[in-house]
Amino acid sequence: MALIRFLTDEDVYGAVAVQLRANGFDAISTPDVERRGASDASQLSWAAQENRVLVTFNVSDFAQLHYQWLEDDRHHAGMIVSRQRPIGEVVRGLLHLAKSLDDEDMQDRLEYLSNW
Repeated sequence: MALIRFLTDEDVYGAVAVQLRANGFDAISTPDVERRGASDASQLSWAAQENRVLVTFNVSDFAQLHYQWLEDDRHHAGMIVSRQRPIGEVVRGLLHLAKSLDDEDMQDRLEYLSNW
């Protein structure tokens, strides 16, 4: 059982990755890895290659990518999507999810943060 490793996309507050790290999780943001401005598909491919769960506020585009990847028999480390909400809510939801699920549970999974 390995902990989830996170990648927050550029739409997500930079403080989210910082707070996840402060709570013991491996979390980076797209600016941290100089991927600002990359396409959604490119971000997901990079996250999959690095075995990182992608966190985004871009619900519709990434949900569509998730289903397209499943249809194409491609695999990713997981996605967590949410509408934009206050930083504290985002961090609390991600921590709750990450303490309940591990990296294997998240494989090819789409989670809505509002459920956490």
